[in-house]
Amino acid sequence: MFDAAHLYYVEHLTMAAISARLGVSRPTVSRLLQNARESGVVTIRLNEELRPKEPLANRLADLYRVRVHVAQVPAGASETVRMRSVAAAGAKLLDSLVHHGTVLGVAWGSTVTEVAHFLPKRPLNDVTVVQLNGAGNAHHTGIPYSGAILGQVASAYNARMVHFPVPAFFDFAETKAAMWRERSVRGVLAVQRSADVALFGVGAFGGSIPSHVYVGGYFDGEQLASMRSEGIAGDICTVMIRENGTWADLDVNRRATGPTPAELVKVGRRVCVAAGTHRAAALRGALKTGVITDLVVGSDLAELLL
Repeated sequence: MFDAAHLYYVEHLTMAAISARLGVSRPTVSRLLQNARESGVVTIRLNEELRPKEPLANRLADLYRVRVHVAQVPAGASETVRMRSVAAAGAKLLDSLVHHGTVLGVAWGSTVTEVAHFLPKRPLNDVTVVQLNGAGNAHHTGIPYSGAILGQVASAYNARMVHFPVPAFFDFAETKAAMWRERSVRGVLAVQRSADVALFGVGAFGGSIPSHVYVGGYFDGEQLASMRSEGIAGDICTVMIRENGTWADLDVNRRATGPTPAELVKVGRRVCVAAGTHRAAALRGALKTGVITDLVVGSDLAELLL
């Protein structure tokens, strides 16, 4: 398989020439090349940094001072199709940022789940995938959900996984403060702080593909109503934000386990993937915090941001 791939992609031999060199049939050469791509022996990548920018992306980039990648969403497409279009674009960008030795921080969520599905299999050396926010609540540990997302990302790069086995939100801020003194938790936090790249979405109320944090049993109806009354538009890594970008004075954030915007901005590249027009207010807030360096967004949501 490797020999066939080397002859085809590096030495630029035709399939007929490879067939003669290896003593196999042309259909066998074709199958070897296909298997080489599927198994990661061969990877074909475009440099997303050099993608020509559309006028819409340029306007957004100028407004928010971020790198913007706009995924064109067909008019009349279902929310599922819209989400997948944006997730596929997000996976391409993320893949261009992951190399040997990269530490990648991943915040679980509906959009990141879809991004993970589109990552190509590209085994690398010494890659670490670390969970950025806890996932448990009063009803479940959250491990199957967050673990599946991390597992899919780690599998793409043959990476080491570092789980964060704490709830998404503690019941008491004092409990969080005590847990943050534990050596096991401090070890995960140290890996998070060493991240070169962070991948996250933006949570928001409503939508036909709802954000997991608002429908997964983390808050009851009374708590959700109270959050809305405080002006909360959504969250980044389960840290709640308002549309104006403020977050520090919100009591719920004293109990949240995700990195705050002040902590997240210390990561070099911070990729936010967002789909669905119901996320417009939350995404505006996220952009105003300054935590996003690279935004992947659907064309419909991009228009709303402007």
